[in-house]
Amino acid sequence: MTIRALRLSESDDVAVVTVAVSPGDTVLGVVATDSVPAGHKIALRRIGAGEVVRKYAQPIGVAAADIAVGQHVHSHNLALGDHRAGTIGGTVPAAQPDPVLTPEKSGFAGYLRASGDVGTRNAIGVIASVNCSATVVQRIARQFENRLPPGVDAVVPLTHSSGCGMSRSGDGFETLERTLVGYARNPNFGGVLMIGLGCEVAQIDDMLARHGLEPGPRLRTLTIQGAGGTAQAIAQGTAIVAELAEEAATDRRTMRPASDLILGLQCGGSDAWSGVTANPALGAATDLLVAAGGTAFLSETPEIYGAEHLLLARAANPDVARALEARIAWWEEYAARNGASLDNNPSPGNKAGGLTTIFEKSLGAVAKAGTAPLSDVLLYAERRRTHGLVFMDSPGYDPCSATGQVASGANLLAFTTGRGSVFGGRTTPCLKLASNAALARAMADDIDIDCSAVLDGVSVAEMGARIFDMMLKTASGQPTKSEVLGVGDFEFVPWQLGAWM
Repeated sequence: MTIRALRLSESDDVAVVTVAVSPGDTVLGVVATDSVPAGHKIALRRIGAGEVVRKYAQPIGVAAADIAVGQHVHSHNLALGDHRAGTIGGTVPAAQPDPVLTPEKSGFAGYLRASGDVGTRNAIGVIASVNCSATVVQRIARQFENRLPPGVDAVVPLTHSSGCGMSRSGDGFETLERTLVGYARNPNFGGVLMIGLGCEVAQIDDMLARHGLEPGPRLRTLTIQGAGGTAQAIAQGTAIVAELAEEAATDRRTMRPASDLILGLQCGGSDAWSGVTANPALGAATDLLVAAGGTAFLSETPEIYGAEHLLLARAANPDVARALEARIAWWEEYAARNGASLDNNPSPGNKAGGLTTIFEKSLGAVAKAGTAPLSDVLLYAERRRTHGLVFMDSPGYDPCSATGQVASGANLLAFTTGRGSVFGGRTTPCLKLASNAALARAMADDIDIDCSAVLDGVSVAEMGARIFDMMLKTASGQPTKSEVLGVGDFEFVPWQLGAWM
């Protein structure tokens, strides 16, 4: 019996089986000696203990024991070793030609804001500066359920667990401030109300002034203490949001070039197919967007670990390369300081899906960034400075990473998944891309695009073109599956750094 399997490069030591393999089955001319679950790796040659093991033509670790031809290759016999992937034979693929765009696939209907940025949605944001105002924010948003004026997509409550009990300087405060201000200026909002308690560390007026924002008709502020208490704050805030919604209802979509799209790239609940189907296909769509002058944010720094040499080789200049190296070094020190290792990744679900080491996971994750040059490196939630492929530092935790991307200006998100994810965004629409057909069927209400057709002969380039087309339709107002479900009220998760006092 011959079992279908994929050898992703001629130099690979392993193949990925597409269906479960039993001992005695033949895979690419190799007789299996073990049971190998679908999506997992089988050895194509004898690999001695300590030898580098390659997939994607890149090192994914070293053999922790002798591995015979036909054996299952996974956590029991594959480890990271003592070296970074880029120092043990990692190679850089040749540059790909720029993709060709047709005129009908180069624009979308968006909301041009006074700032010059363009929104893909027209929502009202109600943002808590501190956890103390979270209940008031939620109660105000609740008043507008099922009674929004036509043309306004949602009233979005954004609450968190910080804003006080912290130093007014340092990484923790600065990161929170960038996040809150970034959301206040995101073009998917037609109006914003920021609400504080009044005595917190994260003072709204100071925060806005430091980032060049001023209250006005589309950006309003309120404190509970200044309003006269909870009930008064809810009443006054409700009236303000009604005014903002009335103003935003006059906004109209106009045709905009794809260069106005800012795409946040995410992957979560990954499996072995993520790096074969969904992530490369999203990478092809990313290349189309960058070729059209748009911007894409790659993030999740712990999940590029082991594949950073591929990005460093694509850095637009030495300063960009040094900035990325600095973020990798910061994460190594941060993990060590907290008694952790960057190889705490992959998660149990990732490993069950066939991913063994962080190098393997990272190589698949980086594929969603396509082949464009790396034009800039940003801190978490730092405002975008340039077009093209940009790296924004963030944890690998998906809601936290996506929160930073939206704060940096993302007006659209694309999220690949192999095990299944239910992330959604009401501020910024999120397209969900499945890596395999079983997931696409099982979670059809959550998945927007099934990328498994790549396993059936559809080219990565063609699947990327389909994704790009869906991106433009979504940016023009077509709802995502998560928007239809109403997901997104609780996915605002700012990165919490520094000491709490």
